[in-house]
Amino acid sequence: MKRKVFYSFHYENDVFRVQQIRNMGILEGNPPTSPNTWEELKQKGDSAVEEWIDENLRGKSCLIVLIGEKTALSKWVRYEIQRAWEMGKGVLGIYVHNIKDPKTGLGKRGLNPFEQFTLEKNSKPLSSVVTCYNPSPNNAYQSIAYNIEDWIEKAIASRQIS
Repeated sequence: MKRKVFYSFHYENDVFRVQQIRNMGILEGNPPTSPNTWEELKQKGDSAVEEWIDENLRGKSCLIVLIGEKTALSKWVRYEIQRAWEMGKGVLGIYVHNIKDPKTGLGKRGLNPFEQFTLEKNSKPLSSVVTCYNPSPNNAYQSIAYNIEDWIEKAIASRQIS
């Protein structure tokens, strides 16, 4: 059974890397948003973007944060993490800097975006319970394709236990 997931990422920096992951065909995810649609949405204001994110998270079992160089800096990625966690979704991160972008090549590893959040019940960082995977630099694409389903199942199972 293919899981329905929501991909969270820094659009401008990582859209080509993310598209390669979407094209694996392993998962059902949120359909790609064109740059024009995203810009139109942002022009409507923060509440419109938040509504769009909330709507697109509904019916998904897991949030996958595809972590590039600037992902942790994105206010929308932070919002997506917060909402997915509040909604009880499985949450995981995958570093994508070793997937080649046809325009810019390999990227730089970004900061762990989950370190910016604190768990209410014990004041530990969210990064202490959310796993971020760093695929093999020799073949990051193949590493993700081979492992992503297991990573998702582990993220979902960890939320059901906690």
